[in-house]
Amino acid sequence: MKIIVIGAGAWGTALAVQAARRGGHAVELWARDPAQAAQLARTRENARYLPGIALPPALAVQSGTPDDLLAQTRAADLLLAAMPVAGLRATLTALRGCATPLAWLCKGFEQAAPDQGAALGLLPHEVQRQAAPELLAGSLSGPSFAQEVARGQPAALVAASSHAAVRQALVAALHGGTLRIYANDDLPGVEVGGAVKNVLAIATGLADGMQLGLNARAALITRGLAEMTRLGLALGARAETFMGLSGLGDLVLTATGDLSRNRQVGLQLAAGKTLAQAVQSLGHVAEGVACARTVVQRARHLKVEMPIAECVVALLDGQLAPAQAVAALMGRDPKGE
Repeated sequence: MKIIVIGAGAWGTALAVQAARRGGHAVELWARDPAQAAQLARTRENARYLPGIALPPALAVQSGTPDDLLAQTRAADLLLAAMPVAGLRATLTALRGCATPLAWLCKGFEQAAPDQGAALGLLPHEVQRQAAPELLAGSLSGPSFAQEVARGQPAALVAASSHAAVRQALVAALHGGTLRIYANDDLPGVEVGGAVKNVLAIATGLADGMQLGLNARAALITRGLAEMTRLGLALGARAETFMGLSGLGDLVLTATGDLSRNRQVGLQLAAGKTLAQAVQSLGHVAEGVACARTVVQRARHLKVEMPIAECVVALLDGQLAPAQAVAALMGRDPKGE
């Protein structure tokens, strides 16, 4: 197979490395910045995002205009779009008319532009429906830290799409060795899990940073999963998806693993840092910060109750201090589970 990975951040590079190591694939990693592409090709290492991971000889590094990329996709068997949600729309627009199966790697909601008034932020498949509805597209998601995948440590991911060709291409490209790929046609469910778990990881990091204990962590993860499921069902997902890799699996990893950028935001807020200080110290995008407000907006619009997500937004907006956020959750009226 010929595989093109668009975006040379940590996750895009990790999957490009994994695919190239398998053998039998021609893999190209496309960097937006020509200078970055030249450096990667020269040093054979993505020192900024994955220091210490050597790029396999079979991995080619490219850069060029959107027209250059579109021309190359005609000979490809699979495209992986590895950019934050904020950059997905522009990439999909540039790939209009492409017949090659495509999967995005981002997790979250696209924020509505300020000039869109009361418009709500969109999930990636909703963005694709607007930007390039003719594409055969889907999502690759699940519990995964880029560093571990790049090192060849075991992981399991979900190939989600309503198109069998997309699911099959992802399995053919990536399944094998230390990486397992499970197919799923519940794209809304997989995307809601990938988006909401980032918000919940901020809450769990906050609780752990305040040393509230393992009981509090378990409660946050369990009740957070209930919030995630409620929103997903309202957006057309299936309940069982949230008990799988892209729901419970990704939530547990992101909420408890210290490689999680969103968890780190919560830990640093608990330590007294401002949101700006916490985000700046990461050096990477923390999607939970960007999409928390959109998660809550969609939930309110659908009349879905998400108290943990509401408290995270109030915390990020400076309306609640960490201790006040905890008190707000613990002070809610009793209810049935």
